[in-house]
Amino acid sequence: MAEQQGDPVSTKFKINGKAVVAQAEPETPLLWVIRDEIGLTGTKFGCGASLCGACTVLLDGQPIRSCSTPLSLVSARLVSTVESLSKNNSHPLQKAWIAHAVPQCGYCQSGQLMSAAALLTTNKNPSDEDIDNAMAGNICRCGTYVRVRAAIKTAAAEMRGAKA
Repeated sequence: MAEQQGDPVSTKFKINGKAVVAQAEPETPLLWVIRDEIGLTGTKFGCGASLCGACTVLLDGQPIRSCSTPLSLVSARLVSTVESLSKNNSHPLQKAWIAHAVPQCGYCQSGQLMSAAALLTTNKNPSDEDIDNAMAGNICRCGTYVRVRAAIKTAAAEMRGAKA
């Protein structure tokens, strides 16, 4: 019997390095699989239209909007969420976020951190322009963009073993 559209299927992928099998319809947004099926709640729902960046996760190291990425696209791939950085705020980005008082309401922070993590994976010493380009589309309603840029530079310096 042919599979009907909308029938749940098993989708295997890795999340934060751990192999998982999700049971959901292929078109289910990855965000809801991460939160409701896997139980990782660091990734946030913001707009549901890929506009705000609150739901940003990494797919094979590249930032994507999980609210609009169907589960079917992550089969046999690696998804990284904000929980992958550290459990105790010891990642250089998390430490810099705290040192620069980046979060106010905090809602956008998981997406901001994941976009910043993707940037620092490929660019160890980003310029202001590099940071602005990488963070474009991550909306912060509290307007902490200057602090985000400073925190990314501090984290980059720590990751290079240099002083900020």
